[in-house]
Amino acid sequence: MTPPRPAAQRGHRAMSELSQLRPSGHGRFHPGEDWFVHVVEQEIHRVVIGTNAERVLDTMHALCLHLDPAVDIVMRDQRTARQWEGHLLPLPEVREAVGRLRLPLASYGGVELSLFTGDDQLSLTPELLLVIYARTDRWTFLLEEIGFIARDVIPPPTWRLANGALRPAPALREALEAIGSRLRLHEGPS
Repeated sequence: MTPPRPAAQRGHRAMSELSQLRPSGHGRFHPGEDWFVHVVEQEIHRVVIGTNAERVLDTMHALCLHLDPAVDIVMRDQRTARQWEGHLLPLPEVREAVGRLRLPLASYGGVELSLFTGDDQLSLTPELLLVIYARTDRWTFLLEEIGFIARDVIPPPTWRLANGALRPAPALREALEAIGSRLRLHEGPS
C-alpha cells in the first residue's frame, strides 16, 4: 500500500495534471463542447459535466487527485447488475485502477462509478456524464481552469440508456472484475 503524499505535493501534481487537460485548440477536444451546470440544493453543490467520452474520463481521473487521501468506491455494471464496493482505500491505488478503466469505459459505457469521501463525490453515470456532489463550489473553479464552460441548463442528451439496450462487453466485464480483484472490493447485490 502506497502511503499518501502530503497535501502540498498532491495539490501541485493535481494542478499540473489539470493544466494538461486545458484545450489548446489544436487537439481533438473543442472548446464549447465541454460544459458544466452548477446547482446548489440544501447546501449541497451538484455539478453535472458533459463532454465526449474520453475527455470526461480523463477529467474524472484528474479531478480525483483533489479528493482526500482515502476514498470509497462503488462500481455498478448495468449489463450484468454486478456491483463492487470498497471503503477507505488509498487514493493512489484507486486512481491507478480508474485509469485502467478509461479505455473500456469510454468504449462501452453502461457503468456507474463513484468515488467519494465525507465531503465530495465524483460519479460517472452509465451515459458517461460526470456528476460531482460537494459541500463547496471548489470544483467549478477547477473546471473553469481547464476550459469547461458554465451553462444554465443541461443540454438535451444525445443518447439515452434504455433497459436491455446494452450489448455484452466482455472486455469491460473483465476490466471491472480485474479492478475489483486488484482493489479487493466486495461484490454484492446491486
